[in-house]
Amino acid sequence: MAVVDVKQGSSPIILGFPHTGTDVPADIWERLNDNGRILADTDWHIHDLYDGLLADATTVRATFHRYVIDANRDPAGVSLYPGQNTTGLVPETDFDGKAIWKDGRAPDHADIAARLRDFHAPYHAALAAEVERVRAIHGVAILYDCHSIRSHIPFLFEGKLPDFNIGTDMGKTCDGAIEQATLTVVEAAEGYDCVLNGRFKGGWTTRHYGQPETGVHAIQMELAQSTHLETEAPPFAYDAAKAERLRVHLKDILVRIEQIAPGLKR
Repeated sequence: MAVVDVKQGSSPIILGFPHTGTDVPADIWERLNDNGRILADTDWHIHDLYDGLLADATTVRATFHRYVIDANRDPAGVSLYPGQNTTGLVPETDFDGKAIWKDGRAPDHADIAARLRDFHAPYHAALAAEVERVRAIHGVAILYDCHSIRSHIPFLFEGKLPDFNIGTDMGKTCDGAIEQATLTVVEAAEGYDCVLNGRFKGGWTTRHYGQPETGVHAIQMELAQSTHLETEAPPFAYDAAKAERLRVHLKDILVRIEQIAPGLKR
């Protein structure tokens, strides 16, 4: 299978989708237990949610599931959130802290090394190539990393997660104008709540690529799945009516940051 799907566009905006894939090779699928095979921690339908919002945006999407290997984790296995519950490069549990592998079948160091080579590295090679291509055209590239998660996960955070969760690693990964434009839209979005650099401050992708001094800016948007799913449980069905209301605000964000891009040239 192709482990990454790339659609090239002419915009300075690149949309990253590291967690929407559901492909699991047969040999890995056989090792997952019944809980793991639910694939509950997928960013369900996020590539559909953003589809067509910015016609000329480049998209880079991992087709493999994060249980194969997490494309938004440091390849060295360093935790994004030291001291807090999280999942690793190849998760041992789901977001509820429950095992996803059959007894004695969890991936070992050799498995992880092979998955880094066959899945993680190709995804980031493709993403890095698009960042360089777009920067060469515009003198600037803005990576908008697209994510979602269930709104209630006690293992990871208390209470209900806000609808919009903007991550810029405390302003380090993008110019402040990008952060402010995004915040302005979500703060004005009626019926939604939001937070900047709350529980999710930007994953490895955002932190790795976001180097404003080089002309590459990155921002992560983590959406509560209650904003666009019928239910945050199997079958995780897409709610078209909810999604259309949400897409208005997501499009506004993308259009605004695209308009900002020319002023960010080094």
